[in-house]
Amino acid sequence: MTTLPPGLASGRDGRVRCAWGNGTDEYRAYHDREWGRPVTDDARLFEKICLEGFQSGLSWLTILRKRDRFREVFAGFDIDRVARFSAARVERLLADPGIVRHRGKILSTINNAKRARALRDEHGSLAAYFWRFEPTPADRPARVTWDVLKTMATTPASVALSNDLKRRGWTFVGPTTVYAFMQAMGLVNDHVEGCHVRPAVDTARARLRRP
Repeated sequence: MTTLPPGLASGRDGRVRCAWGNGTDEYRAYHDREWGRPVTDDARLFEKICLEGFQSGLSWLTILRKRDRFREVFAGFDIDRVARFSAARVERLLADPGIVRHRGKILSTINNAKRARALRDEHGSLAAYFWRFEPTPADRPARVTWDVLKTMATTPASVALSNDLKRRGWTFVGPTTVYAFMQAMGLVNDHVEGCHVRPAVDTARARLRRP
């Protein structure tokens, strides 16, 4: 039996994937179909950065299992609609057991929607703004191994993006949260070398027309 390098695991389907993506059906589907694939849709980018904020102190699996309900109550993370949420809407959200009921994080999402509108007006789209912070190949490790990833909870690019967002009034956007967002939205490809998804993500990133 072949021993896999750290950070990789073989699933029931015989495919080798990042070890974190092999734990549950939800994680496998998310890992294989979504994580790391480049995203340029404003609503999806806004959704993800908000959900990363909600995840703070929790597991991503908790958020993933509640994601459909989050989408329902946050109007599909439509930036303009969320920016108009009222105090009464906040109270209804706080009473909804299908989401994470944290007043600060709910208010942060509404605040960030307002800030996102300003970014969109300035840059043409939220995507155009976020993709400005994609690191260059020279700023990336030569090989993405588990040992390397363990040293990359933050990166210079995530620190720069976090600082710029905070300067613009965004909240719950620390550099660790922002790097998780960058990983998920494909601004980097952090699938471990040997993961069966990594080549597909590389191809998608190569073909992507940056906004």
